[in-house]
Parts: sequence; C-alpha cells; structure tokens
Amino acid sequence: MKAFKLLFALVIGAAVCTPSFANQGYQTPSPALAAVVDAKLAPSSYLSNDGQWLALFDRKRIDTLQDLAKEELKLAGIKLNPANFSRSRVRNKFTSLVLKHVETGSEIVVSGLPNGILRSPSWSSDSQYLAFVVEQASSANLWVYNVSTKQARQLSDTPLNSVLTRTPYTWLPDSSAIVANAAVNIGKARISNDSSQVVPVIQQSSGEKAPARTYQNLLTSPYDEAQFKFFAQSQLTYIPLSGQGQPIGQPGLIKSFSVSPDSTNILVGMIDEPFSYQVPYSRFAATWQIWGMRGYTLAELAKQPLADNIPQGYDSVRTGRREFQWRADQGAEVIWAEAQDGGDMKTDVSHHDYLYSLRAPFKRDAKLFAKVERRFDSITWGNGNVALLSEWRFSDRQVRTFVIQPRNADKNRVLFSERSYNDAYKDPGYPIYEKNDLGADVLKVVGGRYLFLRGNGASEQGNIPFLDRYDVKTNSTTRVWQSEAPYYERVRAMLDDEGERLITIRESKTEQPNFFIRDLDDKTLTQLTTFEHPYPEFKGVTKELIRYKRDDGVELSGTLYLPPGYDSTQGPLPVLMWAYPLEYKDKAVASQMRESPYEFTYIGYWGPMPYLAKGIAVFDDPKMPIVGVDGKEPNDLFRKQLVASAKAAVDVLVEKGVADKNKIAIAGHSYGAFMVANLLAHSDFFKTGIARSGAYNRTLTPFGFQGEERDFWQAQDVYAAMSPFFHAEKINEPMLMIHGQEDPNSGTFPMQSERMYAALKGLGKEARLVMLPYEAHGYRARKSLLHVLWEQEQWLEKYLLSDEKPAEPVAADGVTQ
Repeated sequence: MKAFKLLFALVIGAAVCTPSFANQGYQTPSPALAAVVDAKLAPSSYLSNDGQWLALFDRKRIDTLQDLAKEELKLAGIKLNPANFSRSRVRNKFTSLVLKHVETGSEIVVSGLPNGILRSPSWSSDSQYLAFVVEQASSANLWVYNVSTKQARQLSDTPLNSVLTRTPYTWLPDSSAIVANAAVNIGKARISNDSSQVVPVIQQSSGEKAPARTYQNLLTSPYDEAQFKFFAQSQLTYIPLSGQGQPIGQPGLIKSFSVSPDSTNILVGMIDEPFSYQVPYSRFAATWQIWGMRGYTLAELAKQPLADNIPQGYDSVRTGRREFQWRADQGAEVIWAEAQDGGDMKTDVSHHDYLYSLRAPFKRDAKLFAKVERRFDSITWGNGNVALLSEWRFSDRQVRTFVIQPRNADKNRVLFSERSYNDAYKDPGYPIYEKNDLGADVLKVVGGRYLFLRGNGASEQGNIPFLDRYDVKTNSTTRVWQSEAPYYERVRAMLDDEGERLITIRESKTEQPNFFIRDLDDKTLTQLTTFEHPYPEFKGVTKELIRYKRDDGVELSGTLYLPPGYDSTQGPLPVLMWAYPLEYKDKAVASQMRESPYEFTYIGYWGPMPYLAKGIAVFDDPKMPIVGVDGKEPNDLFRKQLVASAKAAVDVLVEKGVADKNKIAIAGHSYGAFMVANLLAHSDFFKTGIARSGAYNRTLTPFGFQGEERDFWQAQDVYAAMSPFFHAEKINEPMLMIHGQEDPNSGTFPMQSERMYAALKGLGKEARLVMLPYEAHGYRARKSLLHVLWEQEQWLEKYLLSDEKPAEPVAADGVTQ
C-alpha cells in the first residue's frame, strides 16, 4: 500500500508532463546542484558556562526516505515515533561530537558513542559535564561527557520519553544530578484497535464562540485517545551522577517540568482528561503543581480547563493562571500571569495581566507581584534589584520592556525599550547571561548596575552587529564594540566582566563563519576554528545588496547574486526571484534593512541559490511588505501592495541591465507559495512560477492566517480577494507546485495544493503538482531534496531558459485586474 501511495504521488500531474519530465520515480539533478545537498556545513556549537569548552556537533541535516517512512503516529498535534517514544520529526540532530578548548585550541574527539542520533545537548552549570540524548531505533537514553576524565558514558538505563517534553531532561542548577522524563510504557504491549469497541464520534458545541486555527494531526477517536495516553505517559526520575535513578512522584501525562534554582523543588505541568478533537495538546486541560524532589505535592497552583474557547486574537490567552516559571534569582519562588480581561485583549481595561508570586514553603496565599498594562510577554531575571519585564500588543505590533526592581516591581519602573517588534532599527539587542551562585541563568549584572547587550545592529547600512553596555542607574547605553567591514562579526560570549575579551563568530562574503577570540584591550584577534568552505564550486558568485522604492514610497531591498564569471558585457540574464511577504503597521518599519552585505554566501539546497550554476541570476528575498495604512488592516491592501512590490523589484533589475524582463521567474515556500500564485494571477511580470507547500484557498483557514486576525465571516471580501484559488482563471503562466504529503502546518494542508492543481487543470492551465511521500512542511529526505532540485531545474530549463514567448500582458502596467 505504501509503495502504491509513493508511486501515485510521483506521477500525479502526468497529464501535463512533457518528455523532459518523464515520470520515472525519484530523479537526481545535475552534479553541481546535487553537491549542494551533501555539502558539509560548519558544526553546531554549545559553549560551556565557564567559556572554556566549545562542544561542536556535526549536524545531520538530511534523512533517508526510509527514516521518514518509519511508522509514526499523529496524535493531539504531535507526530511521534512509537518505537522509541520520541518526536518523529526533530530538528537539531547530530552525528558526532568534538570538544575544543577555547584557550589552547586543542581538540578532543569524543569516542565510544553508540550508533544513533545525538540531540538536546546541555552543559551542567559548573561546566564539568555535557549531557545529551542518544536516540536509537527502540529507545532514547541519557549520556554525559565528563570534562575531567574525557570520557562519555550512558548515565542511566532508563529510556526517555520526549512525546510531550521535547527536551526530556534538565540539570539541577547545582550540577549534582539530572531530572529526566522516563518512558514508563516502553516495551509494553501496545493498545490494539478493537473494531468491536468502535463507537460514533460525537461532538457538540455549547453555543459559545470557540474560534480555532485549522490544526492538523488532532485526536479523532477514542482509540486515538487511548494511544495518546499510552505513549505520552511518563515518570519523572531523579538521576544523580552515579547513575542510580529514583522515581519522583507518580506517572502522568507530564508536559512540562523545571527545577527550582535552589535544586529542591520541581514545577510540574500535567495534562488532564477529557481531551479535545478540536485543538492540540497544548490547549488541553492541565494541572500545575509544585513537588518536592521525592515527588510529594507541596502546592497545587492551578487546574486549567480545556482552552478551546480562547477569544479571537493573537494576543488573546486562556483565563486563569498561566505561564508558570521559577524566579531565577531566588531559591524557590514561582511566578505566573492571570488575565484581567477575560483573555481578550480587545477588552478595555487598565491592566490586561497581573503577575503573582508564591515562595517556599508554598503555604501562604499568593502575592501580587506586578501589574502589566498590555499582554505579559516575559521576565528576564537578574538579581533582587534588576530584572527586565516585557509586555506586548498585536494591534500595533508594539513591545515594551521595563527595568524593574523585583522587590517592588510596580514602583520606579524605567522604560528600557519601546518599539514595534518589526522595528529592527530600534532593537536594543539581547542580554548577556551568566550563572548565579545557585547555578541558574540570570542577567549578567556587573558592579550592581551594568548589563551587556548583543544584537544584529540593523541600520540603513545593513546589519552591523554590536556589543553594548547598559547602565541601569542612568538609563544610558555605551557602545563597547561593533563589527567592521568587510566582515560580518557577532558576539557569541563574553569571557570577562568588562566586555574586553569576547568569543565572536566572524565571516565575510567569501569566508565561512568561524570562531575567534577578540581582545579589545590588546587589539588582537585569534582564530579558534577553521571550517572549510562548503561550496567550492560557487566561490566566484558575486553578491550585491540592492535598494529601491515602491510606487507608494516604501523603500525596498533585496540581495542580488550573479553566477560565477558573469560580466556585465554579457548582457541581461534570466532571473529567479525568491520571496516571502510580511505584514507591517508602519511604512518606515517596512522599509528597514535587515541583512548585511558582508555575510557569507550560503548556497543552501532550500532556496534559489543552486540555480546560479545554471547561469541564472538570483534575486533573493526582495521585500514584499504588506503595510496597513490610513486605519486599514494590512491585508485590505494585500494584492495591490504585493503587485507593486513585485513591479518595483522587476524594474530595478531591468534598469540595472541585469535582468531580461521576459525571463523572470518567481518562487517561494509556504506563504511565499501563496504569494507566487497571487502574482501569477494578478500580474504578468513573470514567465513562470514555483510554489512549494502553499495555501491557496483562505476559506479553508476561516479563523485567521499569518497576521490576519479577522475570521472569514468578518472579512469575506478580504479572504476572497487574497485567495488565488478564486482567481485561478487569471493565471496565464506555467506553475510548478510541490507539497509534502504529511504537511502538519496550520493552514497548508496538502489538500490546498491538490485542489489548486485540480482547478488549474480543469481550466486548461499549464501546471504540475508533485506530492512528496512522507514529507512534512519542510523536506528532509535526501531523495526528496534531490528530486525537488531536479523538478525545479527541469521546470526552469523549460519555462525560463527556453525561447518560448511569454504570455502577452493584459495591461500596459503589467497588472491584471
């Protein structure tokens, strides 16, 4: 059955195939493109807390098709591997480990590890141990590397459960032990689907509004519920470094657990029944408790009901207590938020959230900790005198951060930052952290008054990363260091209290990112790693950051890449544009630069870059901002602004003499695919389009999508105008659509591409649909990636590089009405 499904998926679209698109199963692109899939990139890095060791993990970027074809269950919004009680689609997977000493540069290759996938690395607070999970076919187990003995060993025989908790363990802040989430049902007989027990699945609404996004992989039957309970049930376990584990409390559906900074208590969140068939597990009913390290319940913080009726709006929340966290600067004090607006940000109240606190021994009533005017976002803890409290609001995209004194958080607040969260120019950066005396992560506060901030440094000249020192007492900032051209360099860590010795990551247009030690006092720069260039065949690619304007005055930008050896005397080139629309509430913010002209030129398999090898120029990420103006929501003007942005991008490339205006293709993934279909329907700037994993009919996402909060019944005209499915008859250019058959992304159901293809085929349009077996929203299998590159290569050769005449424009300005 699986084989038939795979074959069917690869031949779908055969009605429009030409000889160059022979349906012979999986295909491989030309060698230059295929090499991009197998290129070895720089490893992922994890710096020890004392700054002495850099753990370098080789990344496992791609899977085999056999990996993806293994059995997986889809329950409550989760895809899980029933063989080892782990999530089946995990990012950040690794294959090997090397430890590099920062001061000496010496390396230790960690050996003795079993065959399997390494994931979820974490240093102990004292930097003496590095823990990680080794995931194998039938179990996932906890391992630790000992810096002193230079040996790695399996810490416990207890298999881990990461069905609900992505990271199935946590260090005690004092580094003495680990609390792990054990898979109690592993090895037991699985639940059988007894047909005699099948009953009708009945749901009934209460008459109250309960808007919900279009989630996938939800529970659908009592059998699904039983499966979910079986695989999600786990047991917290205390594992000292000796490896002799002890159970903590009773097994349950544990979705969250964290240890108090003084290593004496555990904050635990457990899912309760009844379950829901309408929302994922994150919105199920839950009980939140504080346990002692032996599992005794010290306090019950909340009984959260099923959250299937949260008011519409991206900043709306469930009622009652939520967002529990330990106060990192105290031994055992828990903080949580409670909405004062019924969970609805559209309600007019003076404070939308209150924060409450409860400290050990958790016997007294909770105390009001702070009042939050907008929706609570986060607290970054420092010490008893300094913390950062952030709040936000979706309607104007505003986020505000205050410096507070946790001893009296409602008094003497100092406004640290206020901006649109889209406003990159006003981004103050991210704080530098350190471990406090308890071993918890807190703000690095030097001399009782100075914080350090690192950021991208977005500016009119592009991103220029920086390190700043912020004075809490004077509310002023001093620039300590900033990257200098022709390099793009950013701070990875501070090695002292003054910000004089830094670990940085440095790169240029042609130089792969590497680690350096920068000493600002001695004015020295010492290279720590030497990672090789992953794409030697593309070393001659040239890169230029281009700025231009839309007809409404909005400034735009994009990055132009030209093939190796190209000379302007050769004349204009065919161009592949790859873009993704974003929504804004302010024109000035929409115009901001968010790239650096000095970043390394990556030739990833995911986007348009491999096609430089075909002699095609690439215009990557030309901005397509959708801006709400004059009191209108951004999407009220979606089509007009999208087409105007595309026109501006085409015009600037033609004016520069780079682009052949009759040979420009548009491509994108997800919302970018939605953009592609809209541009093909409502303009004639492009000869062809490539749309991957997209959504085309917004009525199938009736309770909002992207930044659109209004539901279909509130904005039917907007939903219809934005849906290219409703305008498929206007698409006069060939369109290639690719979609993963197992796409779980909210809104981009595989059906979206299938229905769009059926519409185009029925209307006599030139289209091709490729459905990738076992693939999700992003594609992971090597065979799939090679085939996608082949499909796109063949498509571009036929419809972009050929001399066939483009469709005649229907209007002088290229805009289809």
